[in-house]
Amino acid sequence: MTFSYKRLWKLLIDRELSKKQLAELAGISQYTVNKLNKGESVTTETLSKICDALKCKIEDICEVESSKKEDSTQLGEQA
Repeated sequence: MTFSYKRLWKLLIDRELSKKQLAELAGISQYTVNKLNKGESVTTETLSKICDALKCKIEDICEVESSKKEDSTQLGEQA
């Protein structure tokens, strides 16, 4: 299971905010923003800080993407 933060980047564009501004508003490091940019895992606390800063819900900034391997495993389990 992987997370996609495409919704976060779209939200920043819509609100005309930079990644640096996001870090400042949310009180997170630039390193953490870079992790998000690479699609790497971050803590739920970090996501909560971002949501508080942007006044949005977690589903507004990220979504779960299942891998093809996971999909085929789940299909095998259903058979």
